[in-house]
Amino acid sequence: MRVGWPRVRRSRLGGEADRATFRTLHTASLASPALREGLTAHSAERSIRHLRTLLGTPAVAITDTDRALAWDGSGEHHIGQTAILARAAVRHGSTRVADRKDLPCDEPGCPVRHAIVSPLVVEDRIVGTLQVFADRQSAGLIRAADEVAGWVSGQLELAELGASRTRLAEAELRALRAQISPHFVYNSLGAIASFVRTDPDRARELLLEFADFTRYSFRRHGEYTTLAEELRSIERYLLLEQARFGERLQVTLRIAPEVLPVAVPFLCIQPLVENAVQHGLQAGDGTGHISIVARDLDQECVIEVEDNGAGDDPEKVRRALAGDADVQSFGLANVDARLRTSFGDDYGLAVETAPGAGTKVIVRVPKFAPGVQVTGAGA
Repeated sequence: MRVGWPRVRRSRLGGEADRATFRTLHTASLASPALREGLTAHSAERSIRHLRTLLGTPAVAITDTDRALAWDGSGEHHIGQTAILARAAVRHGSTRVADRKDLPCDEPGCPVRHAIVSPLVVEDRIVGTLQVFADRQSAGLIRAADEVAGWVSGQLELAELGASRTRLAEAELRALRAQISPHFVYNSLGAIASFVRTDPDRARELLLEFADFTRYSFRRHGEYTTLAEELRSIERYLLLEQARFGERLQVTLRIAPEVLPVAVPFLCIQPLVENAVQHGLQAGDGTGHISIVARDLDQECVIEVEDNGAGDDPEKVRRALAGDADVQSFGLANVDARLRTSFGDDYGLAVETAPGAGTKVIVRVPKFAPGVQVTGAGA
């Protein structure tokens, strides 16, 4: 018996209602990308033609709360009146209908005789208006204008959500950078100074590594970086720590070359290594063993940072990852939150630890993720 996929017949859009629905959805999809950037003159110019197509009226305008951002259609000489109409709608907080006396015009045959002005609302705040112009008004056109204004408001809400997410990520990065220990800076410079007389070449090399490490840690551009860039910064950090601790700090790296181009949130591995160094050297005069492994696992990259230190109470770690402010997490909660924000809740940190048994932190990231891309780095 031959088993195969059932044949699927292609269906066509049936009646005019189906075709009209398709055209409406398609036109809306053309306006959406610009509106997702927020309400600006640029986004208004890029979206307004599609909004007028949706409404099928002689002219449409988009304003902020007191000035025109874009106009499309006939009667552009009325653009100077849009600011007054916008301020009235903002003042009343609802859709307003303007008639001929509000739109004086000496142009013969001008189709702009009535206007429907609907507020654009983001988070219960009016940010602008959608103004629909026609030669006559009707209840149907008012409803259509309100529906389109509501849809535009929804797109602007999504833009604001995206901006809030970006601001949150930037705030989290600033918080993480602030956690760079002043003791590490002081001790690194002290270690470098100790080589100035005995080994000036090594002192010079370490100073360059320190400069590159701090430049990477405080760079401004890019929410994401490549795993290769993150590992380069970690190598600099470890060189500086080994200059301090010598043979007490042993490091093993096993990195699959296939995962080096994978995009990861900026400064998401480095704090884990800093924790491992701190924990691995907690055993007094013992030797700290740090292992960093990055593996290619089909559609994912798996990164493991392990130390042989004192370990920790698993419940304490769980509380730290849950955001308990009473538990010191050494940046773990920050990294966990940024991984989940970037890739979804399936990609938070996994921590294996117990008192006296060391600690292993496991990071899984998708090798390809929609919307995640590495942009140019700046100092």
